[in-house]
Amino acid sequence: MSNMLNEIEKLPDDFIEVKADQLLELLGRPTLIHLQGENPRPLFICTLLHGNETTGFYAVQKILKKYQQQKLPRSLSIFIGNVEAAAVNLRRLDRQADFNRIWPGTEEDYLAEAHMMKQVVEIMSEKNVFASIDIHNNTGLNPHYGCINVLDKKYLALAGLFSNTVVYFTSPKGVQSAAFARICPSVTLECGQSGQMDGVSHAAGFLDMVLNMDDFSVDVPEHINLYHTVARVYVPEKYSFGFSDDATINFYPDIEMYNFVELGSGKLFASIEPESQAFLQVLDDNDKDVSDEYFSVVNNQIVLAKTVMPSMLTVNTAAIRQDCLCYLMEKISIPDQRL
Repeated sequence: MSNMLNEIEKLPDDFIEVKADQLLELLGRPTLIHLQGENPRPLFICTLLHGNETTGFYAVQKILKKYQQQKLPRSLSIFIGNVEAAAVNLRRLDRQADFNRIWPGTEEDYLAEAHMMKQVVEIMSEKNVFASIDIHNNTGLNPHYGCINVLDKKYLALAGLFSNTVVYFTSPKGVQSAAFARICPSVTLECGQSGQMDGVSHAAGFLDMVLNMDDFSVDVPEHINLYHTVARVYVPEKYSFGFSDDATINFYPDIEMYNFVELGSGKLFASIEPESQAFLQVLDDNDKDVSDEYFSVVNNQIVLAKTVMPSMLTVNTAAIRQDCLCYLMEKISIPDQRL
């Protein structure tokens, strides 16, 4: 076992009471916890891959408190990720890789952290994992929604039990849900902004539901709105950006209101300094530059060149630099041939 990974079979003292920023002191490093339940096939729950996204951890605590005096209905394996970043309430430290970009399938498989994530997948594969749930928060204003990496009935049904809104994506590479999708039904939960109790309650209720499921013989809910992520939008590093008309690229201040709203061609995204030739970079699922397909510059304004639906737009400049400005989606039909 990698010396980066702590693997244990008992909850540490005070685990169900501590705050997320106390986990570094309690655990010391990323930790995989195995707990026995009535059904031996474990549910895998992944939390705190981003240290400032705490909903998953608090949802796990809520579940563990519920079953504190009784046996879990199903065995449970819990991965607590970036405890160093959680200690200082950051997505990741500057010296760290993004913990949700280094799972099997990553382009950074040479990293020690990537080796650790590979071990986690191998351990859970050997345990015949029942399902995988990775819990995240959005920085900007977004609805609660589920994400999948495989267009298959079990995966759609699992995500549909969490939300009417389901997003199918295949990029970026190296995400946890895609790595586990090779061995079991896998979903990412996006639970709104960190610190909101409705997100914790929603996630905990979903976890409890899956813990008590015998199999995935459930139908895909008819009410699902299914979207396909087709591109990611970045601010090129050479350009300053902001929301107050004092940078090379200045975004519309209420841009978060664009999330999960279908926007037509010509919709304003930002203004740019005259003669700066600034632009937004857009990469498709194959990392091909498709910037001109999605955005145009007209009279020193960046506008959409086609109809799309954004997600994960935020006004948090640090998050934009560390990840991206947003994702662009298109609505798709549930593919009958896979169901």
